[in-house]
Amino acid sequence: MRMALFQREAGGFPNKLVPSLTTLLFVLLSVVPLHIPGFAVVTPAFALMAVFHWTIYRPDLLPPIAVFVAGLLLDLLNGTPYVGTSALSLLLTRTVLMGQRRFFINRLFPVLWAGFLGAMAAVVIFEWALVSLLHGAVLGVRPFVFEAALTVASFPAGSYLLARAQRAFLMRV
Repeated sequence: MRMALFQREAGGFPNKLVPSLTTLLFVLLSVVPLHIPGFAVVTPAFALMAVFHWTIYRPDLLPPIAVFVAGLLLDLLNGTPYVGTSALSLLLTRTVLMGQRRFFINRLFPVLWAGFLGAMAAVVIFEWALVSLLHGAVLGVRPFVFEAALTVASFPAGSYLLARAQRAFLMRV
């Protein structure tokens, strides 16, 4: 009885907040200190995972303003000196993916993972160039590459959690 009531209301307003709320949760997950040596400096880009997932499967429920707020929050929580770089990166990712999402819908996970690898590579190059430009000097690429590798390696877990949230709260793909 209770499950039937939940399923009937699955399209309701609170459930439509799931993409924005999971994206904000993934932003918070990105800044949780895990006390692993060297890990506090570079963490997986969980927010990018959420933006990638929701842009492909439910872009109607993750508007650009939610992506912008998530990016700003990420920069503020990380204490980055260039507030807005994450917001810009996430918005550009969303914009590019909107035109490419038909290639990822109903595909096997390896295709999705490869697409995320390409998106992550583009974001890393863009952020490295932008931060180097804003800093006024060419920065080392090692932290950016390590973040990319860590993010791509963490993508299966993040994608699984987001897909579970999607199935639990949003019936339609």
